[in-house]
Amino acid sequence: MDTRDRMIVGTLWIGVAALMAITLEPGVPQTLDDAARLFVIVVALFLAVLYLFDPWELLSRQPFH
Repeated sequence: MDTRDRMIVGTLWIGVAALMAITLEPGVPQTLDDAARLFVIVVALFLAVLYLFDPWELLSRQPFH
C-alpha cells in the first residue's frame, strides 16, 4: 500500500471517529450504548494511526510479492 492510499484510508478513519464523537455526550459513559460508541471511537483512532504512521511497518511489508 503506497503512501497516498494510506493517507486516504487514515483520513477516512479519522472521519469515522469524528462522526461517532459527535454523537457521544460529554462526560463518563453512563450506558452500555455510550461505552460501545467510545470503543468504536478508540478503534477508529487506532486504525487511523496504524494507516497514517505505520509504526510496525505492517502495511509497508508486502509478503506476497
